Amino acid sequence: MKVLILGNVWPEPTSSAAGNRMMQLVEMLQSINSEIHFACAAAKGEASINFSTLKIEEHSIKINDSGFDIFVRDLNPDLVVFDRFMVEEQFGWRVAENCPSALRILDTEDLHGLRKGRQEALKKNEKFTEKFLINDYAKREIASIYRSDLSLIISEVEIDFLTNFFGVPSSLLLYLPFAVNEITETTTKGWMPFEERSDFTTIGNFRHEPNWDAIKYLKTDIWPKIRKQLPEAKLKVYGSYPSQKVTQLNNDKEGFLIMGKAESAFEVIGNAKILLAPLRVGAGLKGKLLEAMQCGTPSVTTKVGAEGMSGNMAFNGSIEDSPVSFADSAVELYTNKIKWQTAQENGIQIINSRFLKRHWFPVAINQISATFSNLENHRLQNFTGTMLQHQSLQATKFMSKWIEEKNKD
Repeated sequence: MKVLILGNVWPEPTSSAAGNRMMQLVEMLQSINSEIHFACAAAKGEASINFSTLKIEEHSIKINDSGFDIFVRDLNPDLVVFDRFMVEEQFGWRVAENCPSALRILDTEDLHGLRKGRQEALKKNEKFTEKFLINDYAKREIASIYRSDLSLIISEVEIDFLTNFFGVPSSLLLYLPFAVNEITETTTKGWMPFEERSDFTTIGNFRHEPNWDAIKYLKTDIWPKIRKQLPEAKLKVYGSYPSQKVTQLNNDKEGFLIMGKAESAFEVIGNAKILLAPLRVGAGLKGKLLEAMQCGTPSVTTKVGAEGMSGNMAFNGSIEDSPVSFADSAVELYTNKIKWQTAQENGIQIINSRFLKRHWFPVAINQISATFSNLENHRLQNFTGTMLQHQSLQATKFMSKWIEEKNKD
């Protein structure tokens, strides 16, 4: 199978969970001996993956440029993956016109409409309700899901929102969570024990608004309460792209330390005693919580942070939404070895029961293959998607054409 992945950015697996997610998709597609091409209109960064080392051909493309039509027609892929709905808006119609038999898959990463709705509720200091789901991001994203043949959804919570609130047919959705290796006895023997660990940590790309909000929330509402009970404790804050507004939060006397980018997320999380993730907004699955489980590090997070992670299983730590209970739980886990070890064991069970690649890769590949084999009939069942391809509803297509013509002047 010839696969074209259209990236929103060049993946940075050392900088973000989104970068790790993309590399998991690449690994899955390579497991069936696919010929993979990765194309992106964004500029590469220092931390961007070098796909050539993975025998993946890289292509630089332009937005609002009919040259892409020639490129994709000549490549003639069997499968095209859009990295987030914005990329599908830009290139989906071009793929549909030039490669009509190609299976079009949208990787949502997380539901942007859900994330934006939660941000708006927080901004207005209101409880999040379904009314906040009716926003422009959600409208664009749901339209993109209908235009695509399949959409990869990372969280069971998001599957529920899409099917039960938005009414999206389940046939258009493929639940594919993070997919990692099993935690074995050999893995756990490499973990640092309770007595040798110290300090709290948190990690996340500072450009991601939910992470930035969590850092501010930690600084003002939570860390002072932890520090009052543990005067010698330190919180080490790691993340890519720390701006001045981030670095100015550093305060040695308070033990609130802005460390910048971690060379190895697993190393810094594995050395810490507790991971703190007080996420008040966001969507999808939280990569930092998964990495904590992989490192044997208990976490304290919120309901938003924990959603989709443990299902009906016990969480690997505590889930608290008030600053007082969050701080108290963090201190209890930090000082109570028995609870700490129980939380660590919970993390092992969660990973091995819910996030193994040996389970999810075949599940996803089978559904993708079945959809590809039955593509004509699959599309016949999706009249809404066909309707959204009609010219009267293709504002992004004609805007793109207009911009291209304007740029010729």
